[in-house]
Amino acid sequence: MTRLAPAALVMALLACEPTGGAGTTGAATASAPSATPSTTVAASDGERATDQPQLRFSIEGRPIRSLPLGELKAKVEPVRFTAFDGYYHKPKTFEALELRAVLAVGFAGQDLDFAQQHYVLRATDGYTVPIDGKRLLEPGAYLAIDDLDTADGWEPLGRKAVDPGPFYLVWRGDAQQEIETYPRPYQLAEIAIESFDRTFPRTVPTGLGDDTPAGRGFALFREQCIRCHAINQQGGKVGPELNVPQSVVEYRDEALLRRYIRQPSQFRYGNMPDNPYLSDADLDGLIAYFRAMSQRKQDPKGEAAPKSGDAVEPKESAAP
Repeated sequence: MTRLAPAALVMALLACEPTGGAGTTGAATASAPSATPSTTVAASDGERATDQPQLRFSIEGRPIRSLPLGELKAKVEPVRFTAFDGYYHKPKTFEALELRAVLAVGFAGQDLDFAQQHYVLRATDGYTVPIDGKRLLEPGAYLAIDDLDTADGWEPLGRKAVDPGPFYLVWRGDAQQEIETYPRPYQLAEIAIESFDRTFPRTVPTGLGDDTPAGRGFALFREQCIRCHAINQQGGKVGPELNVPQSVVEYRDEALLRRYIRQPSQFRYGNMPDNPYLSDADLDGLIAYFRAMSQRKQDPKGEAAPKSGDAVEPKESAAP
């Protein structure tokens, strides 16, 4: 399993490959995370200033606080446990902080019912996870801060040997190991409380009902694909933009797209996993969503987005 969620479909037509966790989404209200979660912490009690990784907390684009790792460990007692990890594909032993407690510290002073909020988790590489508070607040969610299976640092992750630290969301429960429904952003840089429609308004197929094919495709894109990919430059930045300047359905044959989404391994070696579980109805919905959005292009830079059917060369060549 890779950073690319299975339904991140077409996305892999452009052979995207993650390098770490979840950065900014081009969201309407949120500021971009720094290139690294490590910042200088002021000296205290006569000690010299040290560089410590920090985790940011914000509400609808408004910064609340940034907490260095040392302060988080001081306020939330670390625990140790072993659980299967979907990225390492084996059991791993972590030192970790219960996520509920981390949220209580990060959003201290805010009069909120955390389980009733909508969250966006951002990592340093552009990986972006919108997630409902009821899911995020389930027992079993932890913020791993150390890999106890190695003597020094973290075991490298994936083909690019990525360091998933300093903050890696993991799930402890046996029923919480499916990455598509229990996402695991690593190199986590920010936990934001943000409504989806306010943060990603340009991804919404306006004027179409939830029970239309495009509406159902949007629901699938929202749940899984947006973690890596953007529509109208709102969404994840690990993978390519899918709608501007030209929609992927405008320069790729539909039959080819459907085959590629379901079994990309037949086309090229890469990070896109095969998705045999996707039904024909799922593929119908995704294609319908992309077609609907090709008629709803918005260029956040103020440039005139081409209409569907206009002859525009894609920015990247990615013939399967």
